[in-house]
Amino acid sequence: MLQGHSTSVSLEDEYWSELRRMAGEVGVPVGALIARIDVARGPANLSASLRLAVLADLKARLKVAGDGSG
Repeated sequence: MLQGHSTSVSLEDEYWSELRRMAGEVGVPVGALIARIDVARGPANLSASLRLAVLADLKARLKVAGDGSG
């Protein structure tokens, strides 16, 4: 449930794996991470917003690794 509504999301397994990793890094359940993304997403659909959140996280991790500070 997100914002009081039953919700289902179809994503490829790789995205679910990354969402689990991201949730673990911030110490929240996957559902709580998805709820955070949902609140911030604006008019985009939820599955697209989740994919974009994963992409943004991976890009940030690559930048840190490339800067030598990670």
